[in-house]
Amino acid sequence: MQELNDFLNFKLMISPYLLILFYYLGAIGVPIFSWIISKWIRKKYWLVSNVQDSSIEIFNKVVAKKYRFRLMVLFIMMFIFLELMWRMMFEFLIAYFQMHSALVSLG
Repeated sequence: MQELNDFLNFKLMISPYLLILFYYLGAIGVPIFSWIISKWIRKKYWLVSNVQDSSIEIFNKVVAKKYRFRLMVLFIMMFIFLELMWRMMFEFLIAYFQMHSALVSLG
C-alpha cells in the first residue's frame, strides 16, 4: 500500500524504468516500423512505387559503382552514429534521475 501511496504522491519515480522502454522502442522499433511503413506505402500507392523504381534506375546509371558502395557505407555509419546519439541521450536522462535519487536520499 505504501508503494501505491508513493506512486500517487510522486515520491516513486517511474521515469527511469520508462526511459529504458522508450529507448528500446526508439532504437529498435522506429527503424523496423519505418521500413514496414515504407513497404506498405510502396504497395498501396502505385505512383510512389513508380517514382522509386525510376529513381533507382537513374541513380544506378548516374552514380558509379564505387561511389554507390561509399554511399552505402556512409548511410550505415550515419545510422550507427544516430543510434549512438540516441543511446547517449537516454544515458544522460537516466543519470539525471540517479543523481536526483542520490540527492533525495542525502536530504
